[in-house]
Amino acid sequence: MLEKTAKALTRKPKLVLAIAVAVLVLCIFGSAATRINYDILTYLPPDLDSSQGEQLLEEPFHMAATTMLIVEDMPPEYTNSLRREIEEVPGVTSALWLSSIAGVQIPRDFLPEELADMFFSGDATMMIVQYDSPGASSETMEAISQVRKLCNEKCFLAGFSVVIKDTKDLVDQELPLYVGLAVLLSLIVMAATMESWLLPAAFLLSIGMAILYNFGTNIFLGEISYITKAIAAVLQLGVTMDYSIFLYHRYEEERHNFEDKRDAMAVAIQAAFTSLFSSSLTTVAGFLALCFMRLLLGRDIGIVMAKGVVLGVATVVLVLPAILLILDGPIRRHTHRVFMPDLSRANRFVVRHSKAFLVVFLLAFVPAIYGQNHAGIYYKLDESLPQDMPSIVATNKLRDEFGMASSHFIVMRDDLPRYQMTEMLEKMEAVEGVEAVVAYDKLAPTGLPEFFLPQDVLDIVKQDGMQIVMLNSAYETASDEAGAQVEQLNAILKSYDPNGKMTGEAVLTKDLIDITDVDFQVTSYISIAAIFVIIAITFQSISIPVLLVAAIELAIFVNQSVPYFDGSVVPFVAPTVIGCVQLGATVDYAILMTTRFREELQKGADRQEAILAAAGAADSSIITSALVLFCSTLGVGFISKIEIISSICIMLARGSIISAVCILFLLPALLAVFEPVINKTSLHWRKPKPKALPVKEPAPALQAAQPEPLPETDTELQPEQI
Repeated sequence: MLEKTAKALTRKPKLVLAIAVAVLVLCIFGSAATRINYDILTYLPPDLDSSQGEQLLEEPFHMAATTMLIVEDMPPEYTNSLRREIEEVPGVTSALWLSSIAGVQIPRDFLPEELADMFFSGDATMMIVQYDSPGASSETMEAISQVRKLCNEKCFLAGFSVVIKDTKDLVDQELPLYVGLAVLLSLIVMAATMESWLLPAAFLLSIGMAILYNFGTNIFLGEISYITKAIAAVLQLGVTMDYSIFLYHRYEEERHNFEDKRDAMAVAIQAAFTSLFSSSLTTVAGFLALCFMRLLLGRDIGIVMAKGVVLGVATVVLVLPAILLILDGPIRRHTHRVFMPDLSRANRFVVRHSKAFLVVFLLAFVPAIYGQNHAGIYYKLDESLPQDMPSIVATNKLRDEFGMASSHFIVMRDDLPRYQMTEMLEKMEAVEGVEAVVAYDKLAPTGLPEFFLPQDVLDIVKQDGMQIVMLNSAYETASDEAGAQVEQLNAILKSYDPNGKMTGEAVLTKDLIDITDVDFQVTSYISIAAIFVIIAITFQSISIPVLLVAAIELAIFVNQSVPYFDGSVVPFVAPTVIGCVQLGATVDYAILMTTRFREELQKGADRQEAILAAAGAADSSIITSALVLFCSTLGVGFISKIEIISSICIMLARGSIISAVCILFLLPALLAVFEPVINKTSLHWRKPKPKALPVKEPAPALQAAQPEPLPETDTELQPEQI
């Protein structure tokens, strides 16, 4: 089946490319139709109280998308007029200000203290704006744009939905730069390390098609996160380029055996398929490990990137051969000298001092693990955004002028006796850091019937047998103080209404902190276990996966310890993603060298000769692979103004180099020292597998013709694999 498919693909390369382009057009439409989610907090597990409370705010209260509009140094008449204009904006449910409850002519000194504190601070006043649709929906984004157009330069719109809007605009602005810079830098590296100027362009064309296939098929997921959208293209470029290099190298080998280049390519496809499948398994396993995070963002990134690797392999096998055959002539005409460092002296030094390097390897774990465990991590999402963004400026004003560093929302039953409700609110107000409490019992004086309040105000606080309580906190989201405050308030709530739900950015972020601490451990263990099993099966060994995984894990620990030693902090999602991706994407470097080491031993070389030959053969492939991953992610890390994206890409770029250094300079020492142990714990280590028994076929002239042995099928990783 594979042989027939390979032959068919190589006979009509132009037809194959035309079909690939036709499918590409469909994927472009699919990519455009895939919704992008800019709200990370929506990826929290739906069984949490905070997530369920957020749903209740959405329906029936329409308060999940709530923003605060600060108006400075403007007369009350302007603010009242602005409120009415905002209420006319499509997508806005209501705009709550003083004039919604009392007459605008009432002097500020005559207002109840609760109302005055809620709506005024010095020369500034605040308006609460609610929207019909969820906070991250396109309808709410458009409504926020319209509200901003109505405001003058003394108005500042704050709230999580506004932050999402600014994040969306920034990602849309930066994304073309991400991809363009990744392509440019990768092109420069490959042009320097490959023998033809046009070969990198052919590879990038193939990978570009695979990336578009991946983005187009995301339509079946319904939506992806903006983080996935931002890093998927550059990450897929970095981790799948190796497959193209391997196919081309195999094609070059087969060219010497066939007169027709199409036959050579057909054989190369067959030989490459099994190796590419085996090679991609470790990368796919690393990404799929992210799917075991309780934070559903991991599943989002994991599925999209695992799918991207699979589609990358499929494109290399099905489409790249056609591109290479069509461009074969120009590729061969535009050749140049390859720029690649010679590491032969360094390899001999490492092998001669292998025991000393083993000691270095073991000692390096101590500071690396310590640094990783003590590296600074932050969870406050707006810290990852530029501080001059309009939404961040407004958020800071809300904190500084109104003492609203964060807001909590409580959704509970509305039939609680008035005295119990009053008692509960008094206890909540007494909790340290609570600045103000907004509830029906605060808006309506004792004994005042509900019908005396305007219906639009009543709808804000009471709906369908439930009521809302909003608490303003002086503590910033993700702080220890905010976490302790949330626990105290939740305990008070549950004592009066066990089914009450507490939510809001600070509450959701507290759950995010609790979940990601566990997620980091779970995904690390799962990715290590999965890749351990894959390597054990590939090499039929118990000891080899221990050595290879240990080498890459050291690289991961070193990478994640850098923030501790340079005094920086990274966003919470970066270490979890890096732990899985760096392991899956760079363990191939170790597999490549180990495979060649085994082959040299099976040819009769001694340990030192075998490891020197393996290191020499693997150096160029490892360096090229690491540099492509480095360049495809480094540029994004430096130009992105969104620190979540920037941190992930910088850590990936740094991790590719650290992994390459560990494999080039430490793994040869490990293999040389532990080779006797490997031999005792591995099947067919120094001796190749026995060849298959010959099959006897009767010849026409001779009933007992001498059979020819069947060609041996090697289903293990090839030495050219990265």
